Amino acid sequence: MRKLKIGVIGGGSISDLHLDSYSINEQAEIIAICDLNSERSKQKAERYGAQYTYSSYKELLANPEVEAVSICTWNHTHAEISMAALQAGKHVLVEKPLCTTVKDALQVEQIVKETGKLLQVGFVRRYGSNTNILKQFIDHDELGEIYYAKASCLRRLGNPGGWFSDKERSGGGPLIDLGVHVIDLCWYLMGRPKVKSVSGNTYNKLGNRANVQNLSYYKAADFDASNNTVEDLAIALIRFENGASLMVDVSFTLHAKQDEMSVKLYGDKGGAEIEPELLIVSEKYDTVVNLTPQVDMLTFDFVKGFQAEIDHFVDCCLTGKETISPVEDGVEIMKILCGIYESSQKGMEITF
Repeated sequence: MRKLKIGVIGGGSISDLHLDSYSINEQAEIIAICDLNSERSKQKAERYGAQYTYSSYKELLANPEVEAVSICTWNHTHAEISMAALQAGKHVLVEKPLCTTVKDALQVEQIVKETGKLLQVGFVRRYGSNTNILKQFIDHDELGEIYYAKASCLRRLGNPGGWFSDKERSGGGPLIDLGVHVIDLCWYLMGRPKVKSVSGNTYNKLGNRANVQNLSYYKAADFDASNNTVEDLAIALIRFENGASLMVDVSFTLHAKQDEMSVKLYGDKGGAEIEPELLIVSEKYDTVVNLTPQVDMLTFDFVKGFQAEIDHFVDCCLTGKETISPVEDGVEIMKILCGIYESSQKGMEITF
């Protein structure tokens, strides 16, 4: 059995999900790990049996044995490293978001076309079992025309700090970190319509609330209570060329009773909730009915989702199949995200 030789660039927490998934895939072999912290790359190389370690991604890309890479670095480096990897002849799985600007997204897309290599964007929720089940219902027209979707991902206390709260490195706060997931999930299930306009607001009222005690939350390894340049909350209305609409709100911190994760879609034949649990709403014989699938997992499982994403990437690299999360989709999502930030800054709707 031929194995795809993998290099992982970036050794932060998200890389563990990639590395764990590659290590389970029988058609993948982790041979190289790169991190600015050479000690961390060595530790992970020992754990996963990688032959090579680097502190420079350019050195990793120069290794002819590496066939494909996962990019798990700070957001503002995604475009640069993706383009370098493609030009070095590597297939690329880049963590979401594709990059931090539309200009960079278009450049990455152009390099993909020029090199003919695969680039898969890490829209991991597309690979969830609940997503795949609902998509089968949608593909068989059970919901009909989906004309409205609504998504919320609200943390009452959850600014991770560190690079997440540094706009220069992250590109933004909860919108680009959390919103990218729920916006893409809705957009994907709605049939990926072209965006027409966005109207949004972002707020920075509460900061990272590092003063709060007795309530724990995830903190980045480089958490710094004094540094926060990203928004607390983002809200937006997104309009598509086919007339459909998507409403979204996401937060790192908010004076809310509890965290909230909710994703809903509405069509002219039926509706659905995919978070917090999969549920399909239909109308049968003049009666409204709620349909709950009998499945192992009604919500998204991150570990299984990442495994499915990695398995799909490896399979596409080895067989030449097209990925379900291509660079073109990364570009469209960047248009939406950057449009929301621009709309908030200018106080007006942004059209495309």
